Amino acid sequence: MNNLVFDSESLNHILEGKNVSNQEIIEIYQNAVKDPNELFSTAQILRKKYKGNAVTFSKKAFFNIVNLCKDSCSYCTYKAEPGEEKLSLMSKQQITELLELAKKYRCVEALFVTGEQPEQRYQEARDWLKENGFTSTSEYLIHASEIALEKGLFPHTNAGNLSFEEMKELRKTNVSMGLMLENISERLTEKGMPHYLASSKRPKARLEILENSGKLHIPMTTGILVGIGETIEEVVDSLLAIKELHQKYGNIQEIILQNFQPKQDTRMKDEPSADEKYFKTIVALSRIIMPEMNIQIPPNLSPRSYQSFLSVGINDWGGISPLTPDFVNPEFSWPEINKVDENSKNAGFNLKCRFPIYPEFFSFISKELQERMKEIQNEEGLVKEEYWR
Repeated sequence: MNNLVFDSESLNHILEGKNVSNQEIIEIYQNAVKDPNELFSTAQILRKKYKGNAVTFSKKAFFNIVNLCKDSCSYCTYKAEPGEEKLSLMSKQQITELLELAKKYRCVEALFVTGEQPEQRYQEARDWLKENGFTSTSEYLIHASEIALEKGLFPHTNAGNLSFEEMKELRKTNVSMGLMLENISERLTEKGMPHYLASSKRPKARLEILENSGKLHIPMTTGILVGIGETIEEVVDSLLAIKELHQKYGNIQEIILQNFQPKQDTRMKDEPSADEKYFKTIVALSRIIMPEMNIQIPPNLSPRSYQSFLSVGINDWGGISPLTPDFVNPEFSWPEINKVDENSKNAGFNLKCRFPIYPEFFSFISKELQERMKEIQNEEGLVKEEYWR
């Protein structure tokens, strides 16, 4: 496949398509700490082999449906408490108005985000649901997804730990769904650790949801959070858990690698952000663990250097909105799409717009949803250039 022969036997094995053990992956990482060049080159070769020189993104509108949440993560500023200025309880009318605006901006994806089962903890959430004619957040999401499709946008729901039945219903209207694994480590849920007060972030709970998405054939986005005090062993275990799920069900459509950025008003505000060299090494490691996977980093969380990640294995920028902020990371605004285009070109890559579902996963969704996408779809299964530009 290439004339390069690396000093690392494990990296040569990966290029030959052979499996390497957990221990070998750790050794690759440890060697890369001293000199990352061989790992980065391997990631680049694999990325080129499986993804060519295209880099994709999804043009989206972010619907902050409800940001009350029963959990408390020590790094999150998305969650609001009743009475706070940033509290969001979107009415049906607000959802419809934003969908119409998103269509004018030629957005393709309607990203529906909620806190974790807010009605279990807050009377305000129960009242809000009742006012809009619903008994649960998932019922409301189904309704919002139906309106999105009517308006010509494609829903992708990220609502935490949904039940099997809720996911089964949402599958009818959502072309894909998302749930971050974050990390498989139980240690990170212990007292004083980032996930201590977040029962839904228990690895078993998250893995069960991802397992259910596999059983339901839902194209799923998942990923890990990098720089929250994890060890390299925990990172590798988390990536291998995702790989195992994908080998079993074939439904993991992309992996988000999200670098931790400290936020004011959180318990982790004084922790350092993820070190860039460390983060790049994790990105390259993800590519060698899953050579054919779609791998993305959020460009707004590495504003000064995101394009340099193209050389360590990523092939996607995730959702970028010309219209709405990133309500999960409001202090990091999305770069302008034409700027991302320019930076990708300068790095030697062509920017292309995709649906919230990658072409290789179209067979997972109903014929009806596939038909709806055809209107703005090109021969590659991506969004027609004249539409998104």
